Amino acid sequence: MTVTLEVSDSVGTIRLDRPPMNALDVAVQDRLRELAEEAGRRDDVRAVVLYGGEKVFAAGADIKEMQAMDHAAMVLRSRALQEAFTAVARIPKPVVAAVTGYALGGGCELALCADFRIAADNAKLGQPEILLGLIPGAGGTQRLARLVGPSKAKDLIFTGRQVKAAEALSIGLVDRVVPAAEVYEQAHAWAARLARGPALALRAAKESVDAGLETDIDTGLTIERTWFAGLFATEDRERGMRSFVEEGPGKAEFV
Repeated sequence: MTVTLEVSDSVGTIRLDRPPMNALDVAVQDRLRELAEEAGRRDDVRAVVLYGGEKVFAAGADIKEMQAMDHAAMVLRSRALQEAFTAVARIPKPVVAAVTGYALGGGCELALCADFRIAADNAKLGQPEILLGLIPGAGGTQRLARLVGPSKAKDLIFTGRQVKAAEALSIGLVDRVVPAAEVYEQAHAWAARLARGPALALRAAKESVDAGLETDIDTGLTIERTWFAGLFATEDRERGMRSFVEEGPGKAEFV
C-alpha cells in the first residue's frame, strides 16, 4: 500500500509510503481520501498524525503522471484531487502533520490540511508549481493564504521558493520545529494528549473555528453558540464540570 493507517494509543497514523519521495500520484490521492474518511469514522481513532517517514514528508505531485494529462483529463481529475485533500482537512478530530525533509507542492498542501504542524529542523516547505507554469491545485492558494496571510502566501506561490524550517516557523507555516529524530515522537505525543480529551468538544471546537473562518462573524458566533449549548447534553460535559468542582481543573477522565 502507498498509504496506510495504523492505530496506537487511540492515535491513527496516516503514513505515506511511496519511496523515494512520496510523490502524490492518483493512487496515493485516492487512498488518502479513503483513509481520512476511515479515520473520521473509527471510534478507536481519537486523533491523527500525518507522516511521510524519517526522510521526506512528500515532495509533491507525480510530475510524469501529470505531464501525460491534457486539459480534459485534468478538468476531471482536479476535483478528485481537491476532494482527497479536503477529506483530510475535514477529519472531525485533531490532526497533526509530522513534517520531515521536503514538503513541497502537494506535500505542503497536505500539511496545510492539518490543525497543527511539527517540522524537523531540516524541513523545507514550498509551493513550486509556478516553476511548472501552474498554480497550486490541491488547496494551496486557499489554505496557505488563510494560514499565513495573503502577502506571505503570494510570495511563496509567485516565486515558487522553498522555505527552511526556521522561516516557516517565523511566518506561521509550521507551529513547532524540533530535531529531525524527534518529529514523529512529538507529533504522536501531541495527538495522544488530545486523544484523551472530550471527543465531541474537540470536534465542536474544530468545526467552530474552521467553519467560522469561512463566514461572517455573526454566523460564526451562531455556529459557536449552537455547539456550545449542544455540549451540555454530553456525558463529558457532566464529567468535566463535576471533576472541576470536586477535584480542581485538569483531572477529568472523558469517555
